[in-house]
Amino acid sequence: MAEQFDVVIIGAGAAGMMAAIEAGKRGRRVVVLDHAKAPGEKIRISGGGRCNFTNIHAGPKNFLSANPHFCKSALARYTPWDFIGMVDRHGIAWHEKTLGQLFCDDSAKDIIRMLLTEMKDVRAVLRLGAQIQSVEKTLSGFRVVAADGSIDCSSLVIASGGKSIPKMGATGFAYKIAEQFGLPLIETRPALVPLTLDPAQLESLSALAGVAVDAEARSGKTAFEEALLITHRGLSGPAILQISSYWREGGDIRLGLLPRVDIAALLKAARRENGRQALQTALAEHLPKRLAQFFTETAGLNNRPLADLSDKAIDAFCLGIKDWVITPAGSEGYRTAEVTLGGVDTRALDSRSMQARDVPGLYFIGECVDVTGWLGGYNFQWAWASGFSTGQAA
Repeated sequence: MAEQFDVVIIGAGAAGMMAAIEAGKRGRRVVVLDHAKAPGEKIRISGGGRCNFTNIHAGPKNFLSANPHFCKSALARYTPWDFIGMVDRHGIAWHEKTLGQLFCDDSAKDIIRMLLTEMKDVRAVLRLGAQIQSVEKTLSGFRVVAADGSIDCSSLVIASGGKSIPKMGATGFAYKIAEQFGLPLIETRPALVPLTLDPAQLESLSALAGVAVDAEARSGKTAFEEALLITHRGLSGPAILQISSYWREGGDIRLGLLPRVDIAALLKAARRENGRQALQTALAEHLPKRLAQFFTETAGLNNRPLADLSDKAIDAFCLGIKDWVITPAGSEGYRTAEVTLGGVDTRALDSRSMQARDVPGLYFIGECVDVTGWLGGYNFQWAWASGFSTGQAA
């Protein structure tokens, strides 16, 4: 005989636990299944172990989707301040870092403990190490067949995430279930991921590995102004992770270093004060020394005194710093991607409840849906909001 629950949630991550809490508050009998040994593993490692749990600026403009309007309903119904209220009720200290990003003062484990406590309070059951073998439609709902038995339910919530960070157990399970029930998918790809360079580019930049600098990264009409990090594999740092969601293979990215600094004006001022000073020396007062050397040597001007350079020559030189064009070879892939772009097509889902339009009782939430946030707490806010919306309906 199969066990009976009102709601089965597959995935004990941010979205799944939130959905369990809200469904449980409505008196629904809820069980959360996950194949992992511990819940909320992505929460645990996020934000350097302090969990960037939301962003106070989160809104539809901060998300990518084939249907950019889809996320509006959920984000409006459950805001960053709603989640902050839960955090405050549990006495978890937090701080704003930059750009509206909120982090725990102590540990990401505080957020996991909070969610587990909330689940316990509404008698939601958590089962870890659950090996799910199949999902079937029944006359009254669904049957989830696991290695240790079957569960019947009227509502089935898929919150198993995307493909990012497979070493933590990420799989394409959600997409298989979507396809099983006839829901279309938007092509998936790694997002918020470092970009790689071809061997020739890597060799030319080898001396710069480990250098970080403020930069504006642009792809097409989209730009992000944050830190850039040059690595032994290519480009990383927040500016690159952000633009990676918009970049496509074969395309360029354009980097403007020190976007809030008029380097040309500073070099001209330095020339007036001491024309005998080398261009590289003057530039190194504003850029990391190795970057200054790279740009001056690339331009063949590393030992040139400033007095030898006209205004026009300085402007032309600085253009290479303010519009540095690089063509990435690819990305580091799902191995290091923070999230998955694409997923279950939102046209097949109801934006208020996340329920499949043609399969009553079946819901998809969190990362597996074609809603992908920027870096900085936005994807957690989507998890909380989509989980809340489903928990109100399932």
